[in-house]
Amino acid sequence: MSFQVIPAIDLRGGRAVRLRQGDYARETVFADDPVELAQAYADAGAQWLHVVDLDGARSGRFVNLAVVEAIARTGALKVQAGGGVRTTEDLLRLYAAGVARVVVGSVAVQNPFATATWITRFEPDRLVLALDVRPQAAAWHLRVHGWTEDSCVQLDTLAAHYSSAGARHVLCTDIARDGTLGGFNLDLYRDLSRFAPNFEIQASGGACSLDDVRKVRATGVRGVILGRALLERKFTLEEALKC
Repeated sequence: MSFQVIPAIDLRGGRAVRLRQGDYARETVFADDPVELAQAYADAGAQWLHVVDLDGARSGRFVNLAVVEAIARTGALKVQAGGGVRTTEDLLRLYAAGVARVVVGSVAVQNPFATATWITRFEPDRLVLALDVRPQAAAWHLRVHGWTEDSCVQLDTLAAHYSSAGARHVLCTDIARDGTLGGFNLDLYRDLSRFAPNFEIQASGGACSLDDVRKVRATGVRGVILGRALLERKFTLEEALKC
């Protein structure tokens, strides 16, 4: 797999929005038509799109499925999507909607053994594990349920479990950086690469400049998720794809 630059669309109430550090009270609406925004990213050269159902992440059930299906059915982009994925039925609904990879977050942290069975059943290439962390006491602590709860699980332990289970795609975010335009936490990706060298890591949270993209790529990650930086035109997707 070559290095992938993946634009992101976060959905709330059917619109494309961004939250600052996962705070639903600090929402900015960027587009009323997410399908149109997705097409713009495809026209700019993107191959993949990352979609998060923020309503689903909060409620525990995938809410914006119709929007995700409308994006996937255009065929312009390969879609990885998550937010509120809790059961096998949720995965099947997303695959049926045309999603190429389902993103599993809270369940991956809280029920790693069930998630490992999904990796075997649906194959590693069809899942992305979303591991969201906060640094605490010289360790990376995982957060769940829209980043509102500490799971008491540490990244090194969970990474070892999923490495043994055959996981391939892992999206990791330092939530203190998300939506801040403060740059990636490069130490996080260096540590995760050390914990599980076989992971194809996607970096997320904090990009503000093309230099941020170059720096995080140099840590060995295989992809970068770009949200607010593109929406606020800090740089263009065409420029990022050349990094």
